[in-house]
Amino acid sequence: MAGYGNAPQIDTTRPHSARMYDYYLGGKTHYTADVQAAEAVVATVPFAGAMARANRDFMIRSTRWLAAERGVRQFLDIGSGIPTEPNLHQIAQGVAPECRVVYTDNDPIVLQYAHALLHSTPEGRTAYLQADVTDPESIVDSDELYATVDLSRPVALSVNALFHFVTDEQRPYDILDGLVSQLAPGSFVCLTHAASEVGNPELEALGKQVEEIYARSGTPLRPRNNAEVARFFQGLELIEPGITMAHHWRPDPTMPGELREGEPSMLAGVARKP
Repeated sequence: MAGYGNAPQIDTTRPHSARMYDYYLGGKTHYTADVQAAEAVVATVPFAGAMARANRDFMIRSTRWLAAERGVRQFLDIGSGIPTEPNLHQIAQGVAPECRVVYTDNDPIVLQYAHALLHSTPEGRTAYLQADVTDPESIVDSDELYATVDLSRPVALSVNALFHFVTDEQRPYDILDGLVSQLAPGSFVCLTHAASEVGNPELEALGKQVEEIYARSGTPLRPRNNAEVARFFQGLELIEPGITMAHHWRPDPTMPGELREGEPSMLAGVARKP
């Protein structure tokens, strides 16, 4: 179990996407500014909470599938968010106790709660790294990463609900390409992303309003269409069913989702590095 350092100062007057996501999931680690912004989103898209939970359920299913069906034993979760059980390492280590997991996030409050992410099995290992995906070198060059995972062996890179907060000017495709280039062949990428096209003009118009809410809170939101999301997977081998809504990716029939017919979640996919 790796440790973590002193937390940077938390600005409680501005909403943060990780704390808003915690609110959508029904958590308690957020402030008034986060609640106000998140409630404005929910007032616009009433099923926003169900979308967030569908995204989290995708993380659970994809992690379990990678550990159980593909034998992955190392995971790198970028933009991990505020700990919410079950956390990724609990899913992976529930399949194989020797799994190793590195979490990263840029919200200082996540650092304060990182101890929940560091309760590894004795056979495995977890670490938390305070880092921003827009500075990928701070991740791939970190001591925490190299002390926890072996990059010469396959790693599952999780970037769920992350890159829609990376603007075009910040070169999201180059960031992901650079991260994947550090991974061994046989590694995987798990990605979910807000969709700008959902086949319903009324919902797409509401999505534009949500973008404005995030922009006013100081967090640009950049949903992307199907082709733009597919570009993240260039050079990788998509796993069936390919790119689909998160709640449609290998759904668990024993766990029915909350979303109604026609309500979108996020675009999602899992792909293998050849």
